[in-house]
Amino acid sequence: MEESTPVFVISVAAELSGMHAQTLRQYDRLGLVSPTRTAGKSRRYSMRNILQLREIAHLSSEGVSLEGIRRVLELENQVLTLTARVRELEATLADELLNRPGRRVFAAGSAGDVITLRHGVRPERSNQVVVWRPQSR
Repeated sequence: MEESTPVFVISVAAELSGMHAQTLRQYDRLGLVSPTRTAGKSRRYSMRNILQLREIAHLSSEGVSLEGIRRVLELENQVLTLTARVRELEATLADELLNRPGRRVFAAGSAGDVITLRHGVRPERSNQVVVWRPQSR
């Protein structure tokens, strides 16, 4: 089961988070924690939602306002999204490097422009332009 799979009804989520069910409804209305809805409009909480509710309780006990808590959760969600995107881009880059090792080498031309060279070739110190054409497979 993934952390984001919505499986808990509101009574179970309230018990797991140590809060009253009405508090969970209020947090849903305020947008602090947004559980998934079923076809019958009942709330389903994921383990990630439960962890957010526990964090809300902790921040609230530390004296952070609900608006401050909303902002903290928003930033944490943003970090998670960006982290996932970085991992995705790293995987794409790694795949690309494995599939085409040494295919693209770049150097600076005499005018500051970018020129592409074959792997293992050094740029000449003249005003020549090197044209790169990908090989057909």
